Amino acid sequence: MEESMMQKGTEMPKVILYSYHLSSCSWRVRLALMLKGIDYEYKAINILRGQQFSEEFTKRSPFHTVPVLEIDGVTLVDSVAILLYLEERFPDKRPLLPKDLVQRAHIHQVVFLIASNIQPLQNTQILPVIEAKLGKEERLKWAQYSIAKGFSALERILEKTAGKYCFGDMVTLADVVLSPQLANAIRFQLDMAPYPTIQRVGQALNELPEVKASAPANQPDAPNL
Repeated sequence: MEESMMQKGTEMPKVILYSYHLSSCSWRVRLALMLKGIDYEYKAINILRGQQFSEEFTKRSPFHTVPVLEIDGVTLVDSVAILLYLEERFPDKRPLLPKDLVQRAHIHQVVFLIASNIQPLQNTQILPVIEAKLGKEERLKWAQYSIAKGFSALERILEKTAGKYCFGDMVTLADVVLSPQLANAIRFQLDMAPYPTIQRVGQALNELPEVKASAPANQPDAPNL
């Protein structure tokens, strides 16, 4: 058993990512994999066409969501769980969390603020319901309201912690989840003027080659590629 664990720590496993190019949750995982330099096989699941409801994919993801990561003989179906697994599985491949326990806790707070309290309120499971009941205009207003409420809290946090990135000058998991959420804010035409710190961090993140490479437009299933 001990020898097996040593091998697991040194050998690179085969990694398969089931993703949809426009999914911000999938983007988080793509970005983390690229930051850590982990090669993976990309398998596209078209959410708009309902491929997530196929019998084959449902066996992997009972909640019919992406991303799904297959690694080490296990299947992981939640983006944050995947991020934490990758960090613990490959701690020496560009760490995305500091060693200090308190700093890690603060980073986790930002991760869950975005992943649990902002993104779910403006995703593809909520917005169609809003549109069906209230119309397209209210759909946009709802998305803007949900992001603005979360960004107001996030701005106050980052005012105290940000350097070049969310926490000093080290790219962390907080940045990994922030970058796709910023793209969502732009897509929903949110006025970013009240969030200068978020804007500044976002501009720095957009300069990273990994952010550019993991963006929706650069994925195999993106249109016109």
